Amino acid sequence: MLDLKLLRSDPERVKAALARRGAGGEVDELLALDARRRELLPQVEDAQAERNAASKRIGEIKREGGDAEAEIAAVAKLRETIDAGKEELEAIEGGLRELTLALPNIPDPDAPDGLAEEDAVVIREVGEKPHFDFEPRDHLEIGTELGVIDMESAARLSGSRFSYLKGDLVLLELALVRLAIDTVRAEGHEPVVPPVLVRAEALEGTGYFPEAREQIYEIEKDELFLTGTSEVALAGLHADQILDAADLPLRYCAFSTCFRREAGAAGRDTRGIFRVHQFDKVEMFSFVEPSASQEEHERLLSIEESILGKLEIPYRVVNIAVGDLGAPAAKKYDCEAWIPSQERYREVTSCSNTTDYQARRLGCRYRPGGGESPEAVHTLNGTATAVGRTIIALIENRQEADGSFSLPNSLHRYGCPERISAR
Repeated sequence: MLDLKLLRSDPERVKAALARRGAGGEVDELLALDARRRELLPQVEDAQAERNAASKRIGEIKREGGDAEAEIAAVAKLRETIDAGKEELEAIEGGLRELTLALPNIPDPDAPDGLAEEDAVVIREVGEKPHFDFEPRDHLEIGTELGVIDMESAARLSGSRFSYLKGDLVLLELALVRLAIDTVRAEGHEPVVPPVLVRAEALEGTGYFPEAREQIYEIEKDELFLTGTSEVALAGLHADQILDAADLPLRYCAFSTCFRREAGAAGRDTRGIFRVHQFDKVEMFSFVEPSASQEEHERLLSIEESILGKLEIPYRVVNIAVGDLGAPAAKKYDCEAWIPSQERYREVTSCSNTTDYQARRLGCRYRPGGGESPEAVHTLNGTATAVGRTIIALIENRQEADGSFSLPNSLHRYGCPERISAR
């Protein structure tokens, strides 16, 4: 949610910033509703005060045995005015809420221009791409042949884009999760296993409603939703709270299963476990003072890169274009792993600075020193490891001609085998 004071004081700057991401057409309508609300509210309050005073006079007149018909008629008219005003205010509040929820965050000046994925700016490439003296295969072919990925059985059970991971691949998943949690915990993030079912308010508060509602599974009977990321649950940890500045930053990391409908996804991405409806992830989340959010964003990116470095996965870092940002994000970095079967880099982690956008919607504030009034905190999120996509990168980049693949030393201490091969 954008700061209404900023919208009032500098609407043209806000509209110009939002226009970079193809948005902002609602600003004028929002400000018109806000102006009418500020005009109408004191009128209703004055009418209520006048009615109260008139009611008091009626009581005095009656006690003195006088005729209060004129005053009673006046009170009836005031009641009509008040009721009409309250009805209009209610409609205005509903319109304001709808418009403010629809507006995305103001993009960071450092986020590159452009409205498509291809407009992202490459910051750096890290690691050497593998060179094979055989024709490399994709993760599904390798995993199916080794008996560690079973899409057919999962399709019979649950439909398309679900999978069974089996055998040593399960040990690989558990090792990836533990490596990520240990790495992030060493950086001061408290581990959390959060709920994966949340109310609509949590998704609205983090900015996933209304924009991404069609991607989210709903349990209608219980009015609950399955989250597509534990960012939602972590952001809700301090909803409607006023934090002490001395307690910031607050940093968490969560392991959870995530669910996404992936409505409209088609083509190559739906093969194998790259874009599925259910996946596991370790997510980082930070609550910081506004002055610290830019530095915190770079810090989260460095943690993501350190994990990819431990896994010896070749990757690149890109700065996402404004038009490709989700509604809450002011700026986002993606780390993209090299996928040999596709001969391209694909996203495996991302980290976003959502500034005060989520905090305003969630009512999460902090009290600066010196007795100042509470202000909205800044929130940031980042993927420590998206398990399925990381497994794809490991299988494809470390595959051998015999169909097996090796695994990096960093995972062995967590119970992961050195190599996964046919038995």
